[in-house]
Amino acid sequence: MEHRFYREAFEQVRQWLLAQIDEGEHFSIAFDAEHSHFIRFNHGRVRQASQVQQINLTLRLIQGDRHASQTLSLTGYPSHDVAQVGAALQQLRSLLAVLPADPYLLLDLTAFTDERTGEGYLPDADALIEQLVTLSDGLDMVGLYAGGPIYRGFASSWGSHGWHVSVSASLDFSLYHANGEAVKITYSTSEWDAEVLAEHFARGRAQLLHLGKPRKTLVPGQYRVYLAPAAAGSLIGMLRGGFSARALATRRSALQALHLGSTELSPLFTLSERASTGLEPSFNGDGGLRHDVTLIDRGRLAGQLVSARSAREYGNEANGVDGSELPSSLVIEPGELATAEVLQALGTGLYISNLWYLNYSDVGTARVTGMTRFASFWVENGEIVAPIDTLRFDDSLYSILGPSLLALTRERSLRISTRTYQRRDAETVLLPGLLLDHLTFTL
Repeated sequence: MEHRFYREAFEQVRQWLLAQIDEGEHFSIAFDAEHSHFIRFNHGRVRQASQVQQINLTLRLIQGDRHASQTLSLTGYPSHDVAQVGAALQQLRSLLAVLPADPYLLLDLTAFTDERTGEGYLPDADALIEQLVTLSDGLDMVGLYAGGPIYRGFASSWGSHGWHVSVSASLDFSLYHANGEAVKITYSTSEWDAEVLAEHFARGRAQLLHLGKPRKTLVPGQYRVYLAPAAAGSLIGMLRGGFSARALATRRSALQALHLGSTELSPLFTLSERASTGLEPSFNGDGGLRHDVTLIDRGRLAGQLVSARSAREYGNEANGVDGSELPSSLVIEPGELATAEVLQALGTGLYISNLWYLNYSDVGTARVTGMTRFASFWVENGEIVAPIDTLRFDDSLYSILGPSLLALTRERSLRISTRTYQRRDAETVLLPGLLLDHLTFTL
């Protein structure tokens, strides 16, 4: 019933616009909706529970080489929505009359039909709360659950039609020790599994025991390191803008040296944009069909993310990304190291659960700085000995993902974006943990 409501809201606007368009005009609509539950926890109890139902629609009007767009908030009820869209259409017509031509406008007028509905399974709010209150018994748990269906649609006057439904949730929470230290955990999924969640809590409880030990202070230098998937994900996030065709063509990409062939990463490292498997649709808001693209193949730059505008400006072939030229469904190929054997493989060094405050200290050399955070430990002879004081690292991604990379874990973690500003995000990263020969710490 719920899916049908949003589908009909999209179809009603599409059908109405098809009857309103004048000769010489084209339109496209990008539909974006969600029905989300947000539940905030504090001390293992519900602090706030709410729902968000929203529909946004971006109407784009094209006439020759001129185009303009407007984004509207809709209700899903045709009598209200059609009036809003009609007013927007008239405003855009007036605007096109005075706008100059866009020299980089490139429209793919090839009609497509694309539909994907991922049902998934999430518990209702009452069952979810009961699970979390039980698992948090005796713990100071603070966190936020955000979950529910997300709807995306695209339609155009030239016959393209896309509809996409994905169901997902992220539970982003921390378990606090009495001394103020915390273990941070994110459980992201499209198929909620109470047993998997219980395993996360069990590991968190075990790490809390280690956080109660006296802290170890380390001096700056290079240390052997294991980056758990959450920490690895923060580093991989720094690569996202580097694959942009625009950034590479204007030499503003942190991966310029890879692009020029003057350096390589480890042959263990392969990364792809996998549009066919992510939670985002296989079409973008401009009407392009997203492709699966191998971005780094065994350490070598193998692909770029090319929007229609970049294709026209720089002579590349567009592969379906929107104007941001950012990935949304990244996949890193696994390695051979079993997660259960990570501590033994690390031997003596640092087990880092999370990183934060990451930024480039030198974009040209892909040098990144950031800090350790949450449940990071000193390990000796394969055993956790003590939590560590906060450390700042400063090292190049060319080193971290190059000669320093010793192994990747066999098991991978699905990371679904926890961003909720204006709307829930469905960006995903499927990635393993990383064992490094060394990481350079400066403070």
